[in-house]
Amino acid sequence: MNATHHTVVVTGIGATTPLGGDSASTWEGLLAGRSGVRALEREWAAELPVRIAAQAAVDPSEVLPRPLARKLDRSAQFALIAAREAWADAGFEGRAGENGQVDPGRLGAVVASGIGGVTTLLDQYDVLKEKGVRRVSPHTVPMLMPNGPSANVGLEVGAQAGVHTPVSACASGAEAVGYAVEMIRTGRADVVVAGGTEAAIHPLPIAAFANMMALSKNEGDPEKVSRPYDKARDGFVLGEGAGVVVLESAEHAARRGAKVYCEVLGQGLSADNHHIAQPEPTGRGISDALQSLLEATGLKPSEVAHLNAHATSTPQGDVAEIKALRKVLGSDLDHVAISATKSMTGHLLGGAGGIETVATVLALHHRTAPPTINVDDLDEEIDADIVTGGPRSLGEGPLVAINNSFGFGGHNVVVAFRTA
Repeated sequence: MNATHHTVVVTGIGATTPLGGDSASTWEGLLAGRSGVRALEREWAAELPVRIAAQAAVDPSEVLPRPLARKLDRSAQFALIAAREAWADAGFEGRAGENGQVDPGRLGAVVASGIGGVTTLLDQYDVLKEKGVRRVSPHTVPMLMPNGPSANVGLEVGAQAGVHTPVSACASGAEAVGYAVEMIRTGRADVVVAGGTEAAIHPLPIAAFANMMALSKNEGDPEKVSRPYDKARDGFVLGEGAGVVVLESAEHAARRGAKVYCEVLGQGLSADNHHIAQPEPTGRGISDALQSLLEATGLKPSEVAHLNAHATSTPQGDVAEIKALRKVLGSDLDHVAISATKSMTGHLLGGAGGIETVATVLALHHRTAPPTINVDDLDEEIDADIVTGGPRSLGEGPLVAINNSFGFGGHNVVVAFRTA
């Protein structure tokens, strides 16, 4: 069947983030303009050049049974928690094939991680050095695999149409959503659980990001450090958590009477071919991805009402993104309400696209754009309408929103959504 015959909709959402242990509390935190960034109080943080992070508001140990949790890397724990919420929110119970609601052969899972089980790898290496070979956990390899989160989500829901793990740094979560859309459009699946997760708050990643000058080294109030678009921005704040959505063909959702949050229009992809870590300064790759999205979906720039920006709070990246948007959208960018939710959640790397997909879906569903916090002195190069000072109504009628995600290696992913 032609791919255009399969309309894709969002029927479930789930999240566990620095703002809350589920999607409702996360959304409430976003609307309230609350920061999830805190000082790291662990002993190992004392000698680090950066001693703040956006840790999960609810630790997985408070949610998952200990026997299960000890077999999962923290990134997989977050993914499973978010996926369970999204699965239930979509109206599904139990595993596919057991509930009669979805054929397991028509169910997929695509959950991404930019780094994967890094804490398992590093912790078990410490065990090896300090306690010997026999004390290394037999679960280590399944825990450290980047596909561990997706595999465990697939096992949880009973997915047999395909279980995948795109790894494209900080674009991974959004690429997972886009891949899931294509699975449904091309007829491989009727339902796909998709999103992103990350758990890399550990001395080595923090030291490495800090030494490459990617993290903010601001020693002021932790809640004020993540400040996209502000003149004083000097790097991102590392976060952790997961965001997951249930995507479904419109026909399948209609047959079972599912509620629909919004439609997924499509994605645009590109590669900068510029540098392994630095953004292309003109935003060329970003504009290519956005132009590809418009052409693939038939969207006009004037139809875009809201955009959840990648906006990590780095001096170069924030400006390059706005330049790219202006190049493609022209004067229509003046009417796009832009939110930079990393100002509150920090940067969840491979989990960012998942959480920001949830935020974009909820913005359309509630017709409200969350604010960007800590913009005290807007950079003159940010030639766009940044939502600040509180949430903003997006008005009535059909609405289109875009989620941007970009990653080291020059990966660019933009995904568009439309009100149901």
